[in-house]
Amino acid sequence: MKSLSEIETISKRASRAAGYSWGICEEVGKNIRLLEMFGLPGIKNLNDYFDKKKEQKFESLKLINAENKTTKLQYCPIISGTSFLDQIKSLEKLNEIKFERIAYPLLFLPFVSRASEVIGKRLFLKLDNNEFLLNFNISIYSNWVKKDVIETARLVSARFLENSDSFSENEWKQLYKLSEDTFVEEKDSLKLSAAGAGLTDND
Repeated sequence: MKSLSEIETISKRASRAAGYSWGICEEVGKNIRLLEMFGLPGIKNLNDYFDKKKEQKFESLKLINAENKTTKLQYCPIISGTSFLDQIKSLEKLNEIKFERIAYPLLFLPFVSRASEVIGKRLFLKLDNNEFLLNFNISIYSNWVKKDVIETARLVSARFLENSDSFSENEWKQLYKLSEDTFVEEKDSLKLSAAGAGLTDND
């Protein structure tokens, strides 16, 4: 089994050979490592994209807006993702961001996952009908089970989720009240310890 470090290094070098700058190659290496760590087919999608890149051109999306519509070409997932991550501080003010026709969108996903960590918010990502909940770059929940190559997504949307507890205030109070019993037990234990010392007193 290949190590994550090896996956990152080889992906970075292959990206350089595919024509990207070293700075972007660093990002691709981190992303493929991330995808493979989460059990998603990063290397498979990257190989496929690089093969396709030899045959056709892709549009580079440099400035992200709420609505991003391409003309004829599909968006490059790597340049689009780099722009998304670079601009995330200003983009988080938007409720939702949409993209039309991103090629190999699984390669775009880790940029969004890393952006979730940067801003400290969960993001809900949809690649057509495939849904991904990105949790601060720690975990990914999804309804996508095929784990194969996704050549294109007609519509990609990234929605920012406000942080909130998954429990009610009453549920919290119930657990908090139970936790207070710990302090009662500790006080009783200290009293017994003190009493025990007196029992061995020769007076």
